[in-house]
Amino acid sequence: MRFVDLCLCAPWTNLEQAKRLIAKSAELGYSQIGVPLPATIREEAVSQMRQISEENGLDFVTRLDLAPKSPDELLAGLRRFRSKFEVLAAICNSKVMARQAAKDRRVDLLCFRSLDPRKRFFDRAEAELASASGAALEICLAQMLSSLEVNLSVGFFSRLRREASIAKSFRVPIVFSSGASEPLLLRKPQDYAALSLLFDVDASCALEALSVNPAGVVERNRRKQSSDYVAPGVRVVKEARGR
Repeated sequence: MRFVDLCLCAPWTNLEQAKRLIAKSAELGYSQIGVPLPATIREEAVSQMRQISEENGLDFVTRLDLAPKSPDELLAGLRRFRSKFEVLAAICNSKVMARQAAKDRRVDLLCFRSLDPRKRFFDRAEAELASASGAALEICLAQMLSSLEVNLSVGFFSRLRREASIAKSFRVPIVFSSGASEPLLLRKPQDYAALSLLFDVDASCALEALSVNPAGVVERNRRKQSSDYVAPGVRVVKEARGR
């Protein structure tokens, strides 16, 4: 099974630290990593991160996290950056933003980062929209590991349990990412899968959330960015020239 971490927070401004984090990911069994990058990053910096990843046997994926304050800001970001990054994630800090992001086909991942269950906005309405648009629900697991020592509330895990159940009901893919910014927070994919038992995701679904689902997001977007792509299900087929 090919494991994917679409949110490895390797700092592109500190290459030595990035090398340690990327090398640890490879050591733990990942094959593909997505690294959140700033919208204005130069191609030279992207090439450096890609090279470090390839030296460790990892497929590097460019990712942009959008944290808009209004629907118009989200739409502007999607128009400007959709073709420049392989994965676009929307950080949903309000109900309005969650609804807008869930219904837009250009959004790959819906992210709810708050540990306060009252500030997580993935519900049945968002799930129905995401089911139609193809967006996936991302859950970052390293965040939980770093917060366990401050006693995450029962309400938080109850909320996660509900989100996972709703996503399953509406056939919205779940993507588990690390969200790790340091090697100590990284775990083997199987360990992250075990952690998901805290919010009632079974082992089979958890492993899919660490492999098939995130890999599918990347594959779909790389296909769209290829030169022969026209529309979903439509490609340009070049005929071989006669002698």
